[in-house]
Amino acid sequence: MKKFILILAVLAVFPLFQARAQGGKIFSLDETLKELGVVLSWDPLFASGTLNRGDHRLKFYSGLPGENGTILLNSREILTLPLPYLDKGVLCFPEAFVAAAKRAFPPVSPGLPPSSPPPSDDRLRIAAIIIDPGHGGRDPGAVGTHTVGGKTFKSVEKDIVLSVSKKLAVLLNSAYPEKKILLTRTGDTYPSLEDRVNVANTVPLKDNEAIIYVSIHANASLNKSARGYEVWYLPPETQRELIDRDKQAENAEVAHILNKMLEAEFFSESTRMGRFILDNLRESLGDRIPSRGLKAENWYVVRNARMPAILVELGFVSNLQDAQLMADERYLKLYSEALYKGIAKFVTEFEQSGGYTASLGR
Repeated sequence: MKKFILILAVLAVFPLFQARAQGGKIFSLDETLKELGVVLSWDPLFASGTLNRGDHRLKFYSGLPGENGTILLNSREILTLPLPYLDKGVLCFPEAFVAAAKRAFPPVSPGLPPSSPPPSDDRLRIAAIIIDPGHGGRDPGAVGTHTVGGKTFKSVEKDIVLSVSKKLAVLLNSAYPEKKILLTRTGDTYPSLEDRVNVANTVPLKDNEAIIYVSIHANASLNKSARGYEVWYLPPETQRELIDRDKQAENAEVAHILNKMLEAEFFSESTRMGRFILDNLRESLGDRIPSRGLKAENWYVVRNARMPAILVELGFVSNLQDAQLMADERYLKLYSEALYKGIAKFVTEFEQSGGYTASLGR
């Protein structure tokens, strides 16, 4: 019994030892936001967060209680501090972290609320949207041949995706005349895979500008009953070279951390955009064609586009029901409208939040 009481006593005072080991008080999320005058962007998948005030950002990954780790200030300066940590799903902030963050952020200007964006128009915005109609020219992509009422028709991927892509571009140009809406092909031509991603990767951007990439395809299967639309994103374990290391040549550690953080943010943004598109395809097409969901794969164009990128499969040309939908102008219009609504929702959320992704290393 005495041992049991002793164990309880040790457990009771353990949080005090823990707090002292971390440098004093442990701040709650509300206390931290109030103390620093910041807003938090949190990514639950990667357990990472960004404290934002105007154009100042403090990026961190959560750790274990008492663990020190790397914090990135304004995409340039590395700080080593006690890491925020999760306790029963609630973020906790060591006093040393809060104190260092308070020193890192400039004082709030009189009359300007702490969480307000800076008065100048330097918040992150989507400056360009790349639409990539798959295949083309000598490469027809997937082809399905069907007979209905004694008549044979072909369902050809390159034609379907070009039609949808051009309709989508018209909608995007109408909604966003200030943005660059670029197609990797506008006719029956065959840009190589390298050409397609180069269109996106060479778009000139300002420091506060971002870009997104949507590749549009149609599917095929030996199983004629396979049907439905799906959206693909890059697996989270994929490692890409996203940072211009020449610009960070003086500090390889900064470049490595920037690359890791940017990869995590692009993953989150890609899956979010993909979810918006899936939701709108479901809403527009209803039960006429099933959703096959959001999936991960190392597609070339998605892997090599240095930006949030997804690949959309509209349906199966090898399936009669899907092929009939994709041969109908009314449904091609519904496809393009659903893609537009999903992209527009992503753009709105991105720009209203000031952007998920910092223009790291650009």
